[in-house]
Amino acid sequence: MLLQNYSKLTLEAGTDEAGRGCLAGPVTAAAVILPDNVIIEKLNDSKKLSEITREKLKHIIEEVALCFKVIHLEPEIIDEINILNASIQAMQTCLINLNPTPNYIIVDGNRFKPVQDIPYSCIVKGDSKYLSIAAASVLAKTYRDEYMNRIHEEYPMYNWKKNKGYPTIEHREAIRKYGTTPYHRKSFRLLPEQLKLEL
Repeated sequence: MLLQNYSKLTLEAGTDEAGRGCLAGPVTAAAVILPDNVIIEKLNDSKKLSEITREKLKHIIEEVALCFKVIHLEPEIIDEINILNASIQAMQTCLINLNPTPNYIIVDGNRFKPVQDIPYSCIVKGDSKYLSIAAASVLAKTYRDEYMNRIHEEYPMYNWKKNKGYPTIEHREAIRKYGTTPYHRKSFRLLPEQLKLEL
């Protein structure tokens, strides 16, 4: 059973990201403020849910949330500031754009940077402990999957519809065969050492 609130304050926002370990596509963050005492059945860490369940929950979360925001940060920014900073920046941007402004922030993971003067806590595996972080994880994952499905139509040879940009054997083999695209993260090791690609 996921917990409702960490800080005991009203307007507590949960935030999470998706796509941090991918070779292609954006890192996507979401932030959500849920009403007090809300019940969302089956809500959990998005990685523990089927695609069908995530899609159903996405619509429920968007209906019941007091507010939410989802942001994509593109590969160029990831390459420029690194994936950790890009993940944090995406979450910060979501939080700044929430209306009402949160009184407290809970973040999935162990690294974050302040947003304005709003107090926050980092919670390891927070997406399997707190409802608002789980809701943010579902929104980040579903919106990012939709993005990857769209760009799959441009570059079907990488099969992003299936692998979502993660470093599968199939994805790496396609990079070796076809090279990179504007959606690939050039600062990442796209191929193992023995299959180096000339960029």
